[in-house]
Amino acid sequence: MNTAIIVAAGKSERMGGKVDKAFLSLGPKPVLAYSLMAFEACADIDAIIVVVRKDQVIATQGVARMFGCRKVQAVVAGGSCRQASVRNGMKECDPDTTIVSVHDAARPCITPALISETIKSAKRNGSGIAAQHMTDTVKLVEKGQTISSTLDRSKIWTVQTPQTFKFDLLARAFDAVDINDETITDEASAVEKLGEKVHLIPSRFPNIKITVPEDLHIAALLLGMQA
Repeated sequence: MNTAIIVAAGKSERMGGKVDKAFLSLGPKPVLAYSLMAFEACADIDAIIVVVRKDQVIATQGVARMFGCRKVQAVVAGGSCRQASVRNGMKECDPDTTIVSVHDAARPCITPALISETIKSAKRNGSGIAAQHMTDTVKLVEKGQTISSTLDRSKIWTVQTPQTFKFDLLARAFDAVDINDETITDEASAVEKLGEKVHLIPSRFPNIKITVPEDLHIAALLLGMQA
């Protein structure tokens, strides 16, 4: 069984407003709806768990119903940090879940095809995470705003979501970071700390993350809407 965990439990501090970015309007729908609908449409996904702030649980259930997302099995409150939120989602997964795909609700341009590619990689290799090869020149800055060195961009990728893993692998990875009292910014970091290889899946379509208000306009254009 393949289960998606869509995470929308952050504080949205960089958006500058009081409304959680997952519930901001992006064209005719809230940002969250695009991710829900993409995973709903993906034939390789059997169930969806949504992790949100405690005060957004009821609203999220309403969004799922409004847009016909029948695969949503549970909406749960997030934790104090990302890994705690994902952990809460994993606790709600069906016992038969063997593959878990973690996705940021703030990435509304995700496609069912990319989701499926990460799942196929996870089944074959244990992991599959969406990523894009860096095309800009990248500088290392260690102090102030002066350049220390130029990095080899041929070896640099920016990672995104979904990040998909065999369920037991991700569970072991989270156990390890919890024991060591470490904080991670993505699931791949936890798996890397186990010494496991994490496999990248090139994201061919822009998979922007809504972080600042201007990103809403960019996402609207990418989704074929009028900004």
